[in-house]
Amino acid sequence: MALDPTKHADWEIAEEAESRMKTVYELGEKLGLDKAELLPHGHYVAKLDYRKILDRCKDKPDGKYVDVTAITPTPLGEGKSTCAMGLVQGLGKRNKSVIGAIRQPSGGPTMNIKGSAAGGGLAQCIPLTPFSLGLTGDINAIMNAHNLGMVALTSRMQHEANYTDEQLAKRGLKRLDIHPKKVEFNWIIDYCAQALRNITIGQGGKMDGFTMQSSFAIAVSSEIMAILSVAKDLKDMRERIGKIVVAYDKQDRPITTTDLDVAGAMTAWMVEALNPNLMQTLEGQPVVVHAGPFANIAIGQSSVIADRVALKLADYNVTESGFGADIGFEKFWNLKCRYSGLKPHCAVVVATIRALKCHGGAPIPVPGKPMPEEYGKENVGWVEEGCKNLLHHIETVKKAGINPVVCINAFYTDTDNEIKAVRRLCEAAGARVALSRHWEKGGDGALEFADAVVDACEEENDFRFLYDLETPLGKRIELIAKEVYGADGVSYSAEAQTKLKRMEADPEMKEMGTCMVKSHLSLSHDPTLKGVPKGWILPVRDILTYKGAGFVVPVAGTISLMPGTASDPAYRRIDVDVNTGKVKGVF
Repeated sequence: MALDPTKHADWEIAEEAESRMKTVYELGEKLGLDKAELLPHGHYVAKLDYRKILDRCKDKPDGKYVDVTAITPTPLGEGKSTCAMGLVQGLGKRNKSVIGAIRQPSGGPTMNIKGSAAGGGLAQCIPLTPFSLGLTGDINAIMNAHNLGMVALTSRMQHEANYTDEQLAKRGLKRLDIHPKKVEFNWIIDYCAQALRNITIGQGGKMDGFTMQSSFAIAVSSEIMAILSVAKDLKDMRERIGKIVVAYDKQDRPITTTDLDVAGAMTAWMVEALNPNLMQTLEGQPVVVHAGPFANIAIGQSSVIADRVALKLADYNVTESGFGADIGFEKFWNLKCRYSGLKPHCAVVVATIRALKCHGGAPIPVPGKPMPEEYGKENVGWVEEGCKNLLHHIETVKKAGINPVVCINAFYTDTDNEIKAVRRLCEAAGARVALSRHWEKGGDGALEFADAVVDACEEENDFRFLYDLETPLGKRIELIAKEVYGADGVSYSAEAQTKLKRMEADPEMKEMGTCMVKSHLSLSHDPTLKGVPKGWILPVRDILTYKGAGFVVPVAGTISLMPGTASDPAYRRIDVDVNTGKVKGVF
């Protein structure tokens, strides 16, 4: 019997459940996999040979496609990953053939505040420790591939600074004339390391590299991760990696990984990473884990390959988009679905009563400090005011032509009157509403939730993108800002304005999607503005170019591609039992 989540930590529940896990061979048999399609990494984690699976199942119709998103995040958390796992378990209890498709966690939040995003309570993805600590090495492969590109760039800059054209030619090199102040690439590491946001490299003598300003970003923000998310196959990945722009020359022409003769070697690191990872829920339903999080600074979606595999192997594929619907769902809608050609049947918007109160005027909780006592008392007024944020996200889903389902992720302090208020307001807005107690009761607590999703998937929808690729970049940014975020308009820094003009004049840019970078803590760029802010302008300070992924990346506000580690991070409570080797405290 599962442990009581009100009395035990998530890692304790996961550890106890792992004694009853299905082996990957049992999961493979359940999915109807051929022996050669399963690539075990031990007894309970495997990779899936996506090429063999998709080739064998090419004539099989796809299952139903469900995306899980949420209201604007608060320090309380909305439990999006928990709801995704709960929905998979609930559909399993209804005897539906179902697979979850979620993202691999980053070491940054795992060792910081947020945790591993495996779910919680009785709705989790297991085994928890491998999931949280590197899994099968995909993120490590991304770091090696990305940083190899930076090694190639910086070494080339050193050689060009130290050798004449004739000396370069003897070494088989042609001068690229890289502009040291127009380097687009950086280094990556899979931690939240604010001390590496701004660094100087190449200090020492002329044999110690080219001296210049540089930086680190978190690994999952890498363009290589974006490419892993959207690539169709190895050929597509190789072509995309070869298009990565690492810098510009002194005539403002792009320098790519192909120009540096490093694209092939970068791709070599990624061959095995293209295969999705197979895991399971606490109740034994299969879960495919692939690509990474951070939809505020990256695409933040599980991979197109993972979804294609899941849709062929099951009647329902439950995938997940990072953070709120303004960020994660918008990118699922206008980027992932555009690149995959897949059309979703419904989207779940997750909310908790506590988080709605936070958006409705309750004191904002501070991580690491006691919960304000107001959250334990009924306050329908705060809930109704906070529902304005929820209703905004429902409208965003409806603009995509997708059927919305609101999941009220239940908590023991919720009252009947508060739940009724959410139902009333959301149903009036045209959304199905389900109360789910999967955290407390697992799949049995998610039956109403599962039924609502099944009903929504049976209805026709009118899926459509927010913009066509022919829409000019400036107009696209304005559409996202106004239609999704609720801004009155957009402003640009001088640097962003210059880049915007250059990009709008580049024919290749007209075929690229728009991947916004913005705070996840507000519909606006200002994380302190809760609810539905009014009367504001979205400030775009920079625009990055991810030609390999096929993205133009406008950066709004002061958000950084390298998060910081807090004063009381999770790593302080993680340790190892030296007698058994078991890791304790990962959540």
